[in-house]
Amino acid sequence: MKDSSTKSSNLKSLILAGGRGKRLKHKTTETNKCMLKFGQKYLIEYSLENAVKLDVEEIVIVVGYLAEQIINTFGNSYCGITIKYVIQWEQKGLVDAIKCSQNIIGKSNFILLLGDEFFLKPDLENMVSVFDKTKSLAVCGMINVDDISQISKTYSILFDKEKKQIMRLIEKPKSPQNSFMGTGNIIFNNAIFDFIEMTPINQIRNEKELPDLIQCAIDDGQLVMYNLLTSKYVNVNTLEDIT
Repeated sequence: MKDSSTKSSNLKSLILAGGRGKRLKHKTTETNKCMLKFGQKYLIEYSLENAVKLDVEEIVIVVGYLAEQIINTFGNSYCGITIKYVIQWEQKGLVDAIKCSQNIIGKSNFILLLGDEFFLKPDLENMVSVFDKTKSLAVCGMINVDDISQISKTYSILFDKEKKQIMRLIEKPKSPQNSFMGTGNIIFNNAIFDFIEMTPINQIRNEKELPDLIQCAIDDGQLVMYNLLTSKYVNVNTLEDIT
């Protein structure tokens, strides 16, 4: 395994925007999910703005379905930060998308952002601070929800509150054990790429899942922390989410 103590001064942003979003039905027949309007902006633009706030070294966007809509709209830079694109030829999930980006990410650490997520004023600066201070393999952004049924849309987090250390992640739990919901906003040390091959394939979805990737690292003894991001979060999956 690689040494996971690399500094985050060369942090890149990895935005995943390759999926179609079939649950949005007619809305994504001719439009990339991340190019739907959410408020007054394209949905993906919120992730781009968060990358700019962190003054990342480079923005890498994984595209797939109707990729040209994103590429033609944003080109090769956003607010002065270079954008590079990676094509995910088959939509095989988030872990595969991360794997596709490995050559362009290179040796850098990176912050993962999903092009279909919206956060209201996320505390990203503290998230980076936790990553730097703890020298952890990853810091997962999470929120505290009132309706725990929402956690079944992403993943649940079991943690040591005193140490702020994650012990277990559970993909789409039927019965969440607390009110904390994991998001796709995660800072990774570059060493996370070492755990992709050992990540099991989910038997229901037939693809590798993000929580399982991180759990492999935890089981290997790697330090994974959490950071409370915000009080308002939307993971756009259905028509109700964008109305």
